[in-house]
Amino acid sequence: MSVAELRAPEHEAPLAEAIVSIEQVSRRYGDGDTAVDALRGVSLEIERGKLTAVMGPSGSGKSTLMHILAGLDRPTAGRVVLDGVDVTGLSEKKMTLLRREKIGFVFQFFNLLPMLTAEENVLLPLSIAGRKPDEQWLEELLLTVGIADRRKHRPSELSGGQQQRVAIARALVSNPAVLFADEPTGNLDSATSKDVLHVLRNAVDDLGQTTVMVTHDAGAASMADRILFIADGRIVKDLRESTAREVIAAMQEVTGR
Repeated sequence: MSVAELRAPEHEAPLAEAIVSIEQVSRRYGDGDTAVDALRGVSLEIERGKLTAVMGPSGSGKSTLMHILAGLDRPTAGRVVLDGVDVTGLSEKKMTLLRREKIGFVFQFFNLLPMLTAEENVLLPLSIAGRKPDEQWLEELLLTVGIADRRKHRPSELSGGQQQRVAIARALVSNPAVLFADEPTGNLDSATSKDVLHVLRNAVDDLGQTTVMVTHDAGAASMADRILFIADGRIVKDLRESTAREVIAAMQEVTGR
């Protein structure tokens, strides 16, 4: 079954500007006295073509929220709609297909295959799916992320920042509806982190790439169009473009609740 056949009826689709929406989503791990409520009735819309940052203290539920938005985890209750598809009750097979076609992932660790060149690593998702790359798009992508002159180098010949750029290009090569980045600068020094964040920002501005980024870094969050703060499994603050100082003040408010 194709993704097009999975689409929800028009009256069930999220608002036009929202590419992902969740309604009253809860996530409970375990049972009885040992149960942990990672999310508690969260409703949220992620805007198309924007960079949204998610922040919160350790154990607040921010990673769980990202995993549910990305279809990596299932809610205990509630509804999830991704690019017009109600994914709440999809089988694992259909969910895998949807993630392959609709979702890109960037993580703290680069997870590149050491025996492949940078370009081969970028093209890996297409190779797995049995798809051929659009050469013009590939060239534009490599230029956008700044690794066009490193395409034949293997990971061991690249700096940490260059490896993360390869990982970003790999996540973008399939033209995903949403790119999810989980602490993408957590393994990089401050100067390199700024370079990688600019790559993510440029992907939004130049390619129209919707991006959701989980981060603990106020400087990273300040580059976002919107910043969501989560605590105790609930979204407790929602800011538009903010300075790093404003983000730090908001985090202090959230952690002091």
